[in-house]
Amino acid sequence: MGMLNKRRRAWPGATLVALLVMTTAASAQDLLVRGATVATASARGNVEDADVLVQGGIIRAVGRGLSAPAGVPVVEAKGRMLTPALFGGITEIGIEEVSGESSTVDSALKIGEQPLRPEFDVTLAYNPASVLIPVARLDGIGFTALGAATGGGFVAGQGGVVRFDGSADPIGPRALFLRLGAAASELTGQSRAAQWMLLQQMVDEARGQVDADSPHALLTPAGRRTLARYLSGQGRIVVEVDRAADIRQLLRWAARERVKIAVAGGAEAWQLAPELAAAKVPVFVDALGNLPTTFDQIGATLENAARLRRAGVPVAFAQRDDASHNARKMRQLAGNAVANGLPWADGLAGLTRVPAEVLGVADQIGSIEPGKRADLVLWEGDPLDVAHYAEQVWLGGRAMPMRSRQTELRDRYLQRNAQP
Repeated sequence: MGMLNKRRRAWPGATLVALLVMTTAASAQDLLVRGATVATASARGNVEDADVLVQGGIIRAVGRGLSAPAGVPVVEAKGRMLTPALFGGITEIGIEEVSGESSTVDSALKIGEQPLRPEFDVTLAYNPASVLIPVARLDGIGFTALGAATGGGFVAGQGGVVRFDGSADPIGPRALFLRLGAAASELTGQSRAAQWMLLQQMVDEARGQVDADSPHALLTPAGRRTLARYLSGQGRIVVEVDRAADIRQLLRWAARERVKIAVAGGAEAWQLAPELAAAKVPVFVDALGNLPTTFDQIGATLENAARLRRAGVPVAFAQRDDASHNARKMRQLAGNAVANGLPWADGLAGLTRVPAEVLGVADQIGSIEPGKRADLVLWEGDPLDVAHYAEQVWLGGRAMPMRSRQTELRDRYLQRNAQP
């Protein structure tokens, strides 16, 4: 913690940004960032010595020599990198506070009589005042995908994208979360074959091929309507799956049912890279996965993201272990993938534009382009190198407080220890 405190004092522009935060109202949404290396995360790539003009919380222009209207705050970037706000992965931030305290965890449904409830929507429990949000924001993270956890069935339920600007409501369409493979076998009669049997019956029910009052029905009427929307292409189904054989079956099922899917985890996805690319199926890669921690991950490799991207697969990032409390590790995932062959631009895109595209919110966030929300981060150094840090985060053009409960505790006890 002392090192972090020392690093923050070392940057001469920190005082400028701190003054900007203090002297602009919390609702201020106008801004000019001047002279930055703008990593647009778009087809335009990186633009050196560029300005970004923000008005009303929206990016209005990106270019050189822009002028700010009277009264608009100006931040002199002096060549530092400006990126879109980063993706926090598939997490439970805001629907989980303390993992070990069940009263603070709202991500999983456990109903024995009706375990398969695709209509379950975790975004209804989202708490924008979660103490986990400022922690993630300090590392440049501005949005996440709330993912339903598989508690009572391998069909977990729905989630969606939330921005960390204090808004209470998600943006964009919902996504349906499933888990396949050995990790879900205890929820499906100890057999992954049973997962396909149950999934097929649910599809038949949603398409009206099974009577709603059948004693063998798996879904409620609301569940049938929800699943029917995804089967008609209204939303993406995100499937946590690792083994190549299971991914192959998933691709066949998605092609047969004509549904939009994405793979999460995908430890062995690289083995099916050409098939995933041909089907235009994106993969949320855990780029720290290198060991066969389960029999479904025998083929895990640090080159997973690079091999997928070379084949043309859209690559985003998500982590497995306690993703909500460790969202700050997302930059490490991307940097690790870059160190193992993924181009730097694709590493940044996997934390910005690609997840926004996959989750249906790229019209609003994920890149620095006119018309997008001004969700921006000014960095002290390379954002994919964990030795560097976010100097300032803006969401919708508003400067976010660069503090969290952890930094407040740090400062409190540093001050106490400094007293004679």
